[in-house]
Amino acid sequence: MNTVVKPITQNADIRYLGKLLGDVIRAYGGNEIFQRIEYIRASSVDRHRGIADATALTRGLEALTLDDTLAFVRGFMLFSMLANLAEDRQGRLNESGNDIASALQQLAAQGISREQAGELLDHALIVPVLTAHPTEVMRKSMIDHRNHIAELMRQRDLGRQETPEGDGVEAAILRQIALLWQTRPLRRERLYVADEVEIALTYLRDVFLPVLPGLYARWERALAHRPKSFLRLGSWIGGDRDGNPNVTADSLRLALGRASQSVIENYLDHLHALGQELSLSTELASASEAVLKLAQDSGDTNAGRADEPYRRAVIAVYARLAATYTKLTGHTPPRPASSTGEPYEDADALRADLVAIALSLREGGAGLLATGGALGRLIRAVETFGFHLATLDLRQNSDVHARVVGDLFKVAGVAPDYLALDEAQRVELLRKELASERLLASPFASYAEETRSELAIVRAAAQAHEMYGAAAITTYIISKCESVSDMLEVNVLLKEAGLYRLGDPGAAGIMVVPLFETIGDLERAANIMRAWLSLPEIRQAADRRGYQEVMVGYSDSNKDGGYLTSVWSLNRATRELAAAFAETKTAMQIFHGRGGAVGRGGGSSFAAIRAQPAGTVQGRIRITEQGEVIAAKYGTREGAALNLESIASATLLSSCKQPVAAAQESGRFAQAMDQISAAAFKSYRGLVYETDGFKTFFRQMTPLLEIAELKIGSRPASRTKSDRIEDLRAIPWVFSWAQARVMLPGWYGVGHALKSFPDQALLREMAQGWPFFRATLDNLEMVLAKSDMAIAQRYATLVQDQSLATRIFDQIRAAWTETHDCLLAITRQSRLLEKNTVLDESIRLRLPYIEPLNLLQVELLKRHRAGETDARVREGIQLSINAVATALRNSG
Repeated sequence: MNTVVKPITQNADIRYLGKLLGDVIRAYGGNEIFQRIEYIRASSVDRHRGIADATALTRGLEALTLDDTLAFVRGFMLFSMLANLAEDRQGRLNESGNDIASALQQLAAQGISREQAGELLDHALIVPVLTAHPTEVMRKSMIDHRNHIAELMRQRDLGRQETPEGDGVEAAILRQIALLWQTRPLRRERLYVADEVEIALTYLRDVFLPVLPGLYARWERALAHRPKSFLRLGSWIGGDRDGNPNVTADSLRLALGRASQSVIENYLDHLHALGQELSLSTELASASEAVLKLAQDSGDTNAGRADEPYRRAVIAVYARLAATYTKLTGHTPPRPASSTGEPYEDADALRADLVAIALSLREGGAGLLATGGALGRLIRAVETFGFHLATLDLRQNSDVHARVVGDLFKVAGVAPDYLALDEAQRVELLRKELASERLLASPFASYAEETRSELAIVRAAAQAHEMYGAAAITTYIISKCESVSDMLEVNVLLKEAGLYRLGDPGAAGIMVVPLFETIGDLERAANIMRAWLSLPEIRQAADRRGYQEVMVGYSDSNKDGGYLTSVWSLNRATRELAAAFAETKTAMQIFHGRGGAVGRGGGSSFAAIRAQPAGTVQGRIRITEQGEVIAAKYGTREGAALNLESIASATLLSSCKQPVAAAQESGRFAQAMDQISAAAFKSYRGLVYETDGFKTFFRQMTPLLEIAELKIGSRPASRTKSDRIEDLRAIPWVFSWAQARVMLPGWYGVGHALKSFPDQALLREMAQGWPFFRATLDNLEMVLAKSDMAIAQRYATLVQDQSLATRIFDQIRAAWTETHDCLLAITRQSRLLEKNTVLDESIRLRLPYIEPLNLLQVELLKRHRAGETDARVREGIQLSINAVATALRNSG
């Protein structure tokens, strides 16, 4: 029977899923609550269509009891979740052209051959890095049900009436929505690091592990060439200690151990299936000496397999891998081996055996059995994931390193007060220490608890190298890196664990990577790296490794200097870094610390990579993926495949960017941006850091304190006990403004800067002809469209001093209007998103569902802050935070 494929339309999906949700609410909540929710929904939609005022909406909200309020918020939250699902399905169609095959066509038009592109990818490295930054407000159970619905909707698209299990497709979708309705949306307990490890593992194991080998098979066909494994996985979960005292050496061991266990179990499953598949008989096929040797070593004496050397060879490989599993995990694998074998020394040894089998198969039948298939995918998986699955980064704040090294120096009698030394003295002392054979730490000496903890981390990292291979941990990131000494201090710590080697620093097992975050850090980044790479021992290490990585942070630069100055400082810093690296003839790899919201560097990864300055990508790029972005982009295998392909194709195109773009970035466009950025910086800093009472206004107007109570991560909301904005993490800073519909970190200061620029025609030219500026305006426009000053004014009533609230809010509202008007003038539009119909439709659809949630949230906040102790008030606030974040698709 021919399958009829139905076209995906977002509105049709939303109407269909919305009807089913209504059926579920009526069935489980009763007709009365359904009618109340429906009345509010219709009233809000009519208000946004301009055919009614707010009277009916207000009346509907005021009629809700606390129990009704909880049901209402859950209903609107679930509708937003289902709308997101529909949008993602439509978005996949829009993203489908951002693939390697399309990139190759574009490059061919520029005179770059498929062979040249393949050679570039052979030396490339693209790594999405999962972090545990707490911005995902939705429980994993809710995400799982949503993903089941997405899969069932795909079956419905194909015209199927039944699932493979025999259930009716529509009934199965209805059942999943009913499960959503009856699943608790909020976590009752705060997440621990172990929980974050397990959540990340579900993506690594269940999505990335099966998806990537299939993608590589597709890329091989497009390139007509088998590239090296240029796209790999990274993680911070279990290794990122910056401001998180809950991450320890035990966390590191847990994260690495669980990842290794998962990936080897996957290999064992595939080997078992491969053993069933490779039924070749020596009566009909030949086998190489290597395969015959493996078969002989298998210890398999089953007479029925005497003429099947490939099966017996797989049995031998399985036995050795099962022994490896036991060695690394301390457990017997779920499916024990039928014979014994010695553990593999490393993943390369396992790959060698698999390749020997593939080469033997290639010898007959024109290689039909050797290319692709289960064996080819398994070989690719072993090359890509090793025994570690994802490379785990270490990260810590430079202040911690300075204190730890100071403690070591003091106890060892090297320097009584290291922290009192200036930079030149520190560098001299640290280099001298790195050139010495002796170690600083003694098992018999007493150290501060912080010192003992940091030493335990690097020792656990050394142990991980021995167990899982050097690819398990390759990078040590330094937050708040401001000097060469900050980096040398980490090498001193690594040396204590044997990860920085005397006489051969080029063999250092872990690369020190500075993270430049604030505006000032970004301005100094190039000079710091020049000084770093001028040290002979550092150049030796970089030359041996082939590159040096630098990380640039989006979140803190935005909180420090505002959106426009942040993105421009990052652009300028990467260009200046590229020039500094070129001077020393060192390959540069940029690690982009992007977040989900625009206020933390969010937006389309494809557009962001394509907008990078010419010469800064060079085939090598790492990008953080965090919070709600992980579930949105990688929640399903289909979505993950499209997003990974999009990142890969964008990197390929950006690496081959024509020099015309470089001329724009260094010419009059850049000069204009310097001037605009300076004006935006002054305006932003004037409000956030120089306005009396702003800190109080922010903390009282937004649900900052209530967000801190959400059980969404193991990290505290602030790096210190201080209430200064400088010490607040960027995530709650952006999250809070999003909930209040101000979205201030994504736009404030831009309007003043654009309006005061004297050459408006040049701004329009930049918007037309410069990908960087166009992407900057696109993200700005999206944030403005999601903000709402009328709703924000309701939140301003939460401020105790209303004269303070009026003074600051009037300034914010005037700045929003200025930014809105300037953007429309530059882009030649009559309204926001006029030229982006897809996003415009998406946001317009959501607005009627967000406003009632905001209005309820304000009233619940007032009751909570007035001292009302009913547990339903607190639950309602937390549910509304969840619902607004879901509807906006922006949290931290």
